[in-house]
Amino acid sequence: MSSTATIALIIIIVFIGTVIAFLYNQFVALRQRVHNAWAQIDVELKRRYNLVPNLVETVKAYASHERETLENVTKARTNALAADDINEQAGAENMLASTLKTLFAVAENYPDLKADENFRKLQQELINTESKISFARQFYNDTVQKYNTKIEMFPHNLLAGLFQFQSAQYFNISEDSGARQVVNVNLDR
Repeated sequence: MSSTATIALIIIIVFIGTVIAFLYNQFVALRQRVHNAWAQIDVELKRRYNLVPNLVETVKAYASHERETLENVTKARTNALAADDINEQAGAENMLASTLKTLFAVAENYPDLKADENFRKLQQELINTESKISFARQFYNDTVQKYNTKIEMFPHNLLAGLFQFQSAQYFNISEDSGARQVVNVNLDR
């Protein structure tokens, strides 16, 4: 083999190695973005979980005979805290959102509770947190879409398979949970 052929072969090998390293690093960066986006959702979910006990305690003071509703909210919060993966988390979040809607519906029957400043502040904080969760969920799903698309596109899919990059799961709301319904909270009554 001539020295020109050897140099050409070395250049081709270095080029291929550089392309593989570049593509691999893109996968790693996207996977880390997915993890970061999930961490942002987790931060907001924990904020919601911290608000729920205060909300339950405030409602308890006014609506002590609504024990079942309060227990359901507490149980849903506990389940959400214990969720292990994205699908389990999504299901638990759907249940928590549904029980919180029930709690707010119960609060509508208690004018003194609706007028309580602590309850109103907790409601507003929860509304703000829900908006942040919604934004974080959208950002997470957008990031997952970019990552999954990269994994499935040719020639990236060859490298993704070689290095065992797996598709990420979307954080979805189930259709039957009632979580897609708008929660009407009127603080001016």
